[in-house]
Amino acid sequence: QVQLVESGGGLVQAGGSLRLSCAASGRIFSISSYALGWFRQTPGKEREFVAAISWTGGSTSFSDSVKGRFTISRDNAKKQVYLQMNNLKPEDTAVYSCAADVGQAFRSPTQAYEYDYWGQGTQVTVSS
Repeated sequence: QVQLVESGGGLVQAGGSLRLSCAASGRIFSISSYALGWFRQTPGKEREFVAAISWTGGSTSFSDSVKGRFTISRDNAKKQVYLQMNNLKPEDTAVYSCAADVGQAFRSPTQAYEYDYWGQGTQVTVSS
């Protein structure tokens, strides 16, 4: 069974930091390369790309709205991806979901349709 499980969300004041984690499980993650990405969504809005990292870690992508504030990293041995979010703003409030693009070794995709598996999401709330 393929699963992506996010953790680390919560309530933080503007200017604060949070670190999200996403753990991947399932046989496919043991036998395939895969890119990992983070997306976010608020009620009534479309899902928005946040950040992504290739299987090798050599390629990362960020949306303009988080560039310079968020970093993404991964630990392939643990099958985990991390999103370090600094200098958080109220507009960062959303449900953050991680996603896996199986078979992707070198790119860090930014489009939701490129991803095969999704987690349920974790709520991040930034108060002003």
